[in-house]
Amino acid sequence: MSTKQHNFSIAFLSLAFVFSIVFIHSCSNGNSEKKENYKVDPLVKRALGSFSAISENAESAENPITEAKVLLGKTLYFDNRLSKNNTQSCNTCHNLSTFGVDNKATSAGDLGKNGTRNSPTVLNAAFHTSQFWDGRAKDVEEQAGMPITNPVEMNMPSESFVEERIKGIPGYQKLFADAFPGEENPIQFKNLKKAIGVFERTLTTPTKFDKFLQGDAEALTADEKAGLTKFMNIGCTTCHIGPAVGGTMVQRFPLVGDDYKSLTGSKIDDKGVMEVSKKEEDKYMFKVPTLRNIHKTAPYFHDGSVADLNSAIKIMAKLELNKDISDDDVKLIALFLNTLTGEVKQQTAISPKMPQ
Repeated sequence: MSTKQHNFSIAFLSLAFVFSIVFIHSCSNGNSEKKENYKVDPLVKRALGSFSAISENAESAENPITEAKVLLGKTLYFDNRLSKNNTQSCNTCHNLSTFGVDNKATSAGDLGKNGTRNSPTVLNAAFHTSQFWDGRAKDVEEQAGMPITNPVEMNMPSESFVEERIKGIPGYQKLFADAFPGEENPIQFKNLKKAIGVFERTLTTPTKFDKFLQGDAEALTADEKAGLTKFMNIGCTTCHIGPAVGGTMVQRFPLVGDDYKSLTGSKIDDKGVMEVSKKEEDKYMFKVPTLRNIHKTAPYFHDGSVADLNSAIKIMAKLELNKDISDDDVKLIALFLNTLTGEVKQQTAISPKMPQ
């Protein structure tokens, strides 16, 4: 190689080295800037003080999710034979085709008689710290068994009655055996609750708000961010917090004043947690509901007395925060709440073939 060629090669390699350093530095700066933008975005940071993103499944160490258990749970969820007169299933009131509710103020049970409380959505319920409007069940597993033996709901006489009915359906033998391998007698009410609970743990609906919480500050529009800011500034995050934007506490309703019936037109005098505890201090205490998919789960409140979301927002501000908010504020909050609307997987809402 000539001296001229040698010098050219050295110059070329030196230039290439410089460009590679610049490129690496540029990429490094870009990643740093992205991380820095996430760290310093004030609204994301503030929101993370009240909320957390939800995952695809609400896992439980005590009741691990398996494919066989989910299939059994889904089958039981859709089976009318879990009601005494074969009139209804879990899906009757918590319809997965309509965001886990039936969109009725209150729902009729096995005997055609309506209860006094609105059926809450089953979607994302596994992220709650308690279940039912009065919080009487600790998790979705415990909750799953209660409507089945409730005389106003599915009306089964006893847990043993349920077990015997299921044992009389040959197709359930394999489903239970697959879901609870190694158990000598898998068809038990406790396993029914576990299976339905596991299925409900898969009923989650992540949205763009979760992407926002995970650091994508541009996942929400400017108006949606304004709505989120308004939601927090007004004080809604006093109660509506956590992954489900609710479901983490019980709270008195109404907290301020005594205008609930006049504002809602409700004819029901539901004493909330007091109905279970019998304690005066629990009077009118109710579990704070989730606001995920709230645009799809009308009517609102524990008695389903308000059909319109904008009206519900105004009533909540007045009765819980003692604030009269403007129509513009309501519009912004409703825009933010719509970012909590997810999607129910199409296959999830389709009833499986019932065992015979």
